[in-house]
Amino acid sequence: MMKAAVAPKIENQTKVQEKVDLPWNVVVLNDPVNLMGYVTLVLQKVFGYPAEKAERMMMEVHEQGRSIVWSGNFEKAELYVSQLHAKQLRATMEKVK
Repeated sequence: MMKAAVAPKIENQTKVQEKVDLPWNVVVLNDPVNLMGYVTLVLQKVFGYPAEKAERMMMEVHEQGRSIVWSGNFEKAELYVSQLHAKQLRATMEKVK
């Protein structure tokens, strides 16, 4: 005679909640040190932007004190902020609300 299979007893059950990684903004902040041409050049080199787009962003930084220069996942945003810091630009990242 065969015994019926018994389901294993689950003592602790963990609920897994998926988090959607909201986009992060990379923000370049105005500073009194870097020349406008240099900021434009850095935006071109780091992000691969054409000169016209990089210049528009640089002017936004100059006139408004900040410009969102990129949005995307956390890891890439962190990398871009690090690259901007290495080029002596003031930059930060903020979570998109």
